[in-house]
Amino acid sequence: MSHELLSMPVQRFVGLLTQEGVHRAHLVYDRDQERVTASHPLLEPLARFIGEDTRDFMEHEGVFLQVSPTGATLQGAFVHRTCRGQAAGGVRYWTYETVEGYLRDGLRLAKGMTRKNALAGLWWGGGKGVIARNPSLPVDDPETRAHIYREYGEFLTALRGCYVTAEDVGTSVADMAQVHAATRFTTCIPPALGGSGNPSVPTARGVVCGMEAAIDFLNAGDTLRGKTVAVQGMGHVGEPLIGFLLDKGVARVFAWDISPDLVHAVTQRVNDTRLEARVIAPNDDSGMAADCDILAPCATGAVLNPRTIPRLKARVVCGAANNQLEDAARDDRLLLERDILYVPDFLTNRMGIVTCADEQSGYLSPDPLIERHLGRDWDHSIFRTTQRILHHAKTEARTPAQVAMDLADTLSVEAHPIFGHRGQGIIDGLVRDRWFDHSPATPSP
Repeated sequence: MSHELLSMPVQRFVGLLTQEGVHRAHLVYDRDQERVTASHPLLEPLARFIGEDTRDFMEHEGVFLQVSPTGATLQGAFVHRTCRGQAAGGVRYWTYETVEGYLRDGLRLAKGMTRKNALAGLWWGGGKGVIARNPSLPVDDPETRAHIYREYGEFLTALRGCYVTAEDVGTSVADMAQVHAATRFTTCIPPALGGSGNPSVPTARGVVCGMEAAIDFLNAGDTLRGKTVAVQGMGHVGEPLIGFLLDKGVARVFAWDISPDLVHAVTQRVNDTRLEARVIAPNDDSGMAADCDILAPCATGAVLNPRTIPRLKARVVCGAANNQLEDAARDDRLLLERDILYVPDFLTNRMGIVTCADEQSGYLSPDPLIERHLGRDWDHSIFRTTQRILHHAKTEARTPAQVAMDLADTLSVEAHPIFGHRGQGIIDGLVRDRWFDHSPATPSP
């Protein structure tokens, strides 16, 4: 039954849940029993699969699911660890072929947010929202999206704040306005509503800081001037990153994307002869072998693997995409063996969540609490944290990702100085009160 559910297409799984009258559900880690428990017998096979997984599962506190009343859309909130505070991370709107693919992406992304938030010195835990696209729905129809995201906001309200969402891949600022209309547990709302809006620009600035730290680490005093950078993905983060790199005086930027319209639009807006951009097919990874100093993955994850790593010509890999390593332990080692300096993604792409985290305390522009992440004076800044991790990796003959993960995991279990491990208490209450019995149309208070 476990294999059958895992390999099931997402929309068929949604149909099964609806048929069985399951509109909300959870898979929660029971600390006393040391196993994952399911809210419904139907989902027990998924609970066993998650609990036995050694790649993506790391004692995640809870996975919460909802079938959206509009368009039968699967919506989820993945909560990894809430010791430092409420789980925080954006909501992704993406296409998933199978239930396993959906679950694995959410688990991996939530764990990454725990580490990202901890290394950034934020008093947030790690979580991620995942909405699986229903292929039968018009994805660009404003009315359809408004219903889906407002229902997602109602879903978060029902979860009582154990997870706070924000913008992520496939989700826009306009979508966040709909989430905000139904819950207070969200950030990255539009400026017109008192929020910080799209976090892509500060994210790109953070990636540049990581690149500068890596180049300086390789050769003290060296800068980005005169370097060649290959950028995979020209979307929300890729475009401003290209602009910042050109401002830094790079000699050339080679960029690619699967969208012809996007490539054309970005090329027109940048209007710089140092940018060479092209359109590629969805499964074309030839750009990864570009002759460059720095490779910046800024699209989907798992792009660094045994197929692509042997072809890399870059000396440094530093980008914005989450989970760039297909297998963290294996692929980080492969990069080290090729003498390629890898800057872990969750170390440098923090600025989106940093902007969102400060927003809850009121939006301030410019915000000194944000700018300190981008400078070189604060101990937790991107530049100084990157160099510290690269130094430890070199002196200890370990990989940068392993050093960064170990440091982040140690920081992530520190309890919030005011609220302690409150998120776990919220989750315990949700289980005890059978939150899933409340209809999505009438969220629990």
